Amino acid sequence: MRRRRVATLHRRVHTEQTTPGTAAPDVADDGSPAPADRAARRAVTVFPVLVLGAGALGLLVPGAFEGWGPNVPYLLGVVMFCMGLTMTPVDFQGVVKRPWVVALGLVAHYVIMPGLGWLIAHALDLSPQLAAGVILVGCAPSGTASNVVTYLARGDVALSVSVATVSTVVAPLVTPPLTLLLAGEYLPVDAGSMVTDILKTVLLPVAAGLVVRLCFGGYVDRVLGALPWLSAATVAVIVAVVVAGSADAIKSAAALVLVAVVLHNGLGLALGYGAGKLARLGAPASRAMAFEVGMQNSGLAASLATAHFSPLAALPAAVFSVWHNVSGALVAAWMSYRARRSG
Repeated sequence: MRRRRVATLHRRVHTEQTTPGTAAPDVADDGSPAPADRAARRAVTVFPVLVLGAGALGLLVPGAFEGWGPNVPYLLGVVMFCMGLTMTPVDFQGVVKRPWVVALGLVAHYVIMPGLGWLIAHALDLSPQLAAGVILVGCAPSGTASNVVTYLARGDVALSVSVATVSTVVAPLVTPPLTLLLAGEYLPVDAGSMVTDILKTVLLPVAAGLVVRLCFGGYVDRVLGALPWLSAATVAVIVAVVVAGSADAIKSAAALVLVAVVLHNGLGLALGYGAGKLARLGAPASRAMAFEVGMQNSGLAASLATAHFSPLAALPAAVFSVWHNVSGALVAAWMSYRARRSG
């Protein structure tokens, strides 16, 4: 019975990269990963390809997605609802058990990534739209794909789940003021309206999914296997819409945006890992910190950028959606190899 409760703790949705909606693999009582979960590995491999294909489609036939921009928040709501369906109240127990460690992960996430976004925007002398987009990605909550990647890296899955959960819950209070502070020099930021949008597209759908899971758990369990593909397809559509909306500008800006995203994600992973080591959390927790800091909810960033700035400002989030999953899988494989060698 205890093992089932611990396993439930780590069943999460991956709302964007790594097939969102895929439950994180079960772990043992000591927090260590159970035998490799094929679905998780398949998610890490397949989802970037799906999103890349969707982006190519948006670039090649942008007219097919004309007028779809206003639907992006609703599409994100579908993804977040799927996230809620895979959650239970037990997911929040990790916060109570290790509050200071979760708080450290939360602070590291909301300090390192927004700060890096601002620094990179200045260092690369990005246009106002792209600079605001990069900063907004940095101000977004943790991408829940980090849970699966942490598992594959032999990291602390319980810590990963807790930080991802709390960063999502506090996003309405943190993301808008951070965006206003750091991106306000580039574009006007309506922080109040952004709070409302995050509540509507993130917290309400997640809460609704959680309620449905609590009331109709038996029925939801039957469709959990389909949630990853529903979420993945929805995120792919979001990326296609974002890319189509800025197709004309991509040819000139794509290389610069890719450089910004690679720097943002890579430095985030490195500094997140360094924060864990500096706090002497141990190797597994430091691996979790790397992914909780370096991987973002770029689906939310794309939605907010489209609604509050422009399709061009959403381009960094679309590129981040693909890249950080690829880099996360590679870094996880390397960390897992190192852990096996040292173990």
